[in-house]
Amino acid sequence: MCLVCGEPNTINHALICKKGGYVSLRHNSLRDRTAEIMRITCKDVSIEPALLPINGAQLPPGSNKADNARLDVAARSVWNPLEKAFFDIRVFHAPAASNRNLKTIPAMYLHHENSKKREYNGRVMQVEKGVFSPLVFSTSGGMGKEAGKVYNRIAQKMAYAKGQKYHDAVSYIRKRLRFDLLKTTVISIRWYRGKPTPAFDPELDDLD
Repeated sequence: MCLVCGEPNTINHALICKKGGYVSLRHNSLRDRTAEIMRITCKDVSIEPALLPINGAQLPPGSNKADNARLDVAARSVWNPLEKAFFDIRVFHAPAASNRNLKTIPAMYLHHENSKKREYNGRVMQVEKGVFSPLVFSTSGGMGKEAGKVYNRIAQKMAYAKGQKYHDAVSYIRKRLRFDLLKTTVISIRWYRGKPTPAFDPELDDLD
C-alpha cells in the first residue's frame, strides 16, 4: 500500500501518485532540459515566464485568464527571427483513469495537446503576440506531434549553428529528453513515499 494516500502501490499508481513530488520532478526535469537545449541556438530563453494580464481581452472559451498564469518555457527566434514562442509541458501515463475513454495512444497525445491549446493558445496569440506549442510526453518515452515539430526545429538550428549533421542533432536531443524521462520514471517507481524528511531534497543531477 502507498504509505501516504493508502492506494495499492502498483507501478501504475507510482507513476501518477501526487505525493512525494515525483510527478513534479518528472515534469521539471523535462522543462529544464528543454530550456537548456533551446539556449544553444535561441534567444531570451526563460523558465516559467509570467504571462501579461489579459486586460479585458476576449479570449476563447476554456482559456486560462488568471493574472498569475505562467508557462513552462519561453524563447525567441525558435520559428522566426525575434518572434517569441511559448511552450508548456505535460507528461501523461496511458493507463491512468483520466485516459480511460481514449482508446489509442495517438488519441491520448492529441487530447492532451488540444487541452493545452484551449487553455493557452488564444491568450498567447492575442495578449503576448507570440506562438504557443504544447510539449506532450508519455511515461513510456514517446512524445506528441507538436513536441516532435519543436525539437526537430531546434535540431535544425543546432545542426546549422554547430556544423553538425541534422540526424546527429536530432539524436542528441531525443536521447537527452528520453534519458531524463526514463530516470525520473524509475525514481517514481522505486523511491519511498512516506513522511517527508526535511533533510532529503535530491537534485536530479546528483543522481547521475
